[in-house]
Amino acid sequence: MTLQELKYLVALADHGHFGRAAEACFITQSTLSTQIKKLEDFLGVTLFDRSLKRVTPTPIGREILAAARNIVEESERIRELAKHAQDPMSRTLHLGVIPTLGPYYLPHALTLVHRKHPGLRLLLREEMTPQILEHLVDGRLDAGLLALPVTDDSLRVEPLFYEPFFAALPAGHALAKQDVLKVSDIMKEKLLLLDEGHCLRDQALDVCGTGSRGREEVRATSLETLRQMVAMGLGLTLLPALSVDAAPRVNKKAVEIRPFKKPAPGRTIGLVWRKRAPFPETFERLAATLKATLPTEVEPV
Repeated sequence: MTLQELKYLVALADHGHFGRAAEACFITQSTLSTQIKKLEDFLGVTLFDRSLKRVTPTPIGREILAAARNIVEESERIRELAKHAQDPMSRTLHLGVIPTLGPYYLPHALTLVHRKHPGLRLLLREEMTPQILEHLVDGRLDAGLLALPVTDDSLRVEPLFYEPFFAALPAGHALAKQDVLKVSDIMKEKLLLLDEGHCLRDQALDVCGTGSRGREEVRATSLETLRQMVAMGLGLTLLPALSVDAAPRVNKKAVEIRPFKKPAPGRTIGLVWRKRAPFPETFERLAATLKATLPTEVEPV
């Protein structure tokens, strides 16, 4: 029994057809059939039911297939580790990103990373901060882009940039007469917030205080929903700088954006990864790349 035979086994299970599986493996159909039969003879069991229109694993075949997948995946991981030892920026990273950052920052970040490190493949997962932190610890994510602070001692944190907040006001709101706002100006206004679990919700409450009027009446699941609510005149909200101009579905005349007097309230965005992760140079170089070229809307830290 060889690793290659196990790869053929997995391919046939995935495609359910000898011809398509053989094509995916770059071999002839007869070669694939011979190799699968050889594996079945070695194991002394029938792995596939060939009487159906789609070739389907037998009950024992499904159990063996599950073990075969693990072996094939681990072999790929070994190969990637060896490749990574030669070039730390040629690997695959599973990257978590918070929803209030991903749509607005990733187009910039991915273009930059692809140009600087073409061998680095980023597989993205958009999740809220608690889930990203949980999956960093259990290994389902390699790194995360999220708002700081992060207090888990098992994680390494590299601040990337400071993102100011802007006030989003309904058109005609009294505060829109001012070119620049103070935080105290919005303390008694009706503040629209994201739902529980979004870190931006807690940050907005930190800025505006727990006495902001009506904060529990309306909650949204995204920044775009908040922006729509502001356009409808339901209240005002805080928008991170990168999201301010990203409003294709909202009539911009219905929402007025005002900056805050410096130092403006905002949030610090950082790259986070496990301290004990292998090849930390990958994350350090990725962070350095992201810090070297920042969007114009944010500030260096």
